[in-house]
Amino acid sequence: MDVLSSRILLNPKDPAVTTAFYRDILGLAIYREFPGGTVFFLGGGFLEIVGRSESGPAENVSLWLQVRDLDAVAAELRGKGVVLDREPRREPWGLDEAWLSDPDGTRIVLVEIPADHPLRVDVRTP
Repeated sequence: MDVLSSRILLNPKDPAVTTAFYRDILGLAIYREFPGGTVFFLGGGFLEIVGRSESGPAENVSLWLQVRDLDAVAAELRGKGVVLDREPRREPWGLDEAWLSDPDGTRIVLVEIPADHPLRVDVRTP
């Protein structure tokens, strides 16, 4: 399989509320809008808010968003009235994480990779 692009699709209960959350609260940049949906830039992929659903999110699905400065992002979100589900902390696997939920309850994991973490180690041989 040769994947050319990727995106995550969310079908929220209230598309306007969810779109406003990702646009105005998280501050994601819009890639494109079309009748019935909005596509946001999401690092190397996209997040598309489209359609409508009457059910909540699956409990085993999370959005994992890597940020440069977790404490600064958490403070900015608190300043916008967001209550974090879990405050920033170092996890046993060495990543700094904070958790929050979107209006439908989809878990969003904000992650900062510490400078000494193996994910930051250049494994290429010199």
